[in-house]
Amino acid sequence: MKSMKKILCMLLAGVMLISVAGCGGNKEAAVKEDSVTAETTEEVVEEKKTGTHVITDHLGIEVEVPYEVNRIAVGNILPLPSVLTVFFDSAEKIVGMSPNSMSAAENGLLGELYPEVLNAETAYMNGTDINLEELMKLEPDVVFYSASQPDQGEQLRNAGFAAVAISVNKWEYNAIETLNHWIILLSEIFPDNDKTEIVAKYSKEYYELVQERVAGITEEERERVFFLFKYTDTNMQTSGSKFFGQFWADAIGAINVAEEIEMDNQVDANMEQVYAWNPSTIFITNFTAAQPEDLYTNAIGNYDWSAIDAVQNEKVYKMPLGMYRSYTPGADTPVTLLWFAKTTYPELFEDIDIIQETKDYYKEVFGLELTDDQAASIFAPNEEVGVGF
Repeated sequence: MKSMKKILCMLLAGVMLISVAGCGGNKEAAVKEDSVTAETTEEVVEEKKTGTHVITDHLGIEVEVPYEVNRIAVGNILPLPSVLTVFFDSAEKIVGMSPNSMSAAENGLLGELYPEVLNAETAYMNGTDINLEELMKLEPDVVFYSASQPDQGEQLRNAGFAAVAISVNKWEYNAIETLNHWIILLSEIFPDNDKTEIVAKYSKEYYELVQERVAGITEEERERVFFLFKYTDTNMQTSGSKFFGQFWADAIGAINVAEEIEMDNQVDANMEQVYAWNPSTIFITNFTAAQPEDLYTNAIGNYDWSAIDAVQNEKVYKMPLGMYRSYTPGADTPVTLLWFAKTTYPELFEDIDIIQETKDYYKEVFGLELTDDQAASIFAPNEEVGVGF
């Protein structure tokens, strides 16, 4: 009997040893598996950091771009450097831009919030053309160029650049849709900074708010708006039906008095046309140095604005300058829509605090906290921003 107990004890001890050994083996296996998983994750991260991926740009061209992009140059897409800056909440990656983009940064809020953007080079741009030799000196990882210049894209690719086309008019000058699609493409190129949903959310909310409030405006009540795109001693330009002015007018329930002009982009106009149109509201862009006071006092050229309704009623407004000139698509576009609506129909939007809305928008969408003074400065641009156009 004793021998039987001794055998059973020996068997039990053996089982316990095997069990303990098995547990130890499982722990070792788990540790080993965790180690392999960690190593695999690190390898994926490293591969992603040093590798490339393929995106499709606004011309439908597949472009191989690096995951890690540290140097960006921008061609003739003037608002894009500002969009990129707030997209990253940093201008450190922006090594090159157009002089016209730079002038907006220098005279607007962008340069104040991100002073490093003022270090970007501009010498490689000659009007809308890119000097490839000068561009090479900047060693950009990615170059953004205008989709309206496909030949330029081919030249950039032939020179070895990862060249991505960005379109300004693919969405028929709808500034909201254009901004949304810019953000979609940027989020594909830079997935770690994906802002597709939050930008689309604010764009939709502001657009629907405006549409709801202007829906009841009768045809007789619609404001007749004129966009003074450029204005000098010898020339003035406006927006016909195929430019951003038409979108802004339609979006706020107003009438673009120059919509009969079907030419693309900005178009020449003359004072006789303005007399015939007799706009009730005039918006002056930041592509000109002109200010409302210049129309009230006939300070530019030999033009006489005194008979125009908008001048008689002092309803001439300088458009905002936030991160860029707000007439075009840009980071400010949803707020710009709200400003247009409130400025044109103040009685319908009297409860809207445009300063607070601007602060909330930038904080929620881009994590950028503006002071009251900074937000207010967007709606009081100086004339210097229009110099050079």
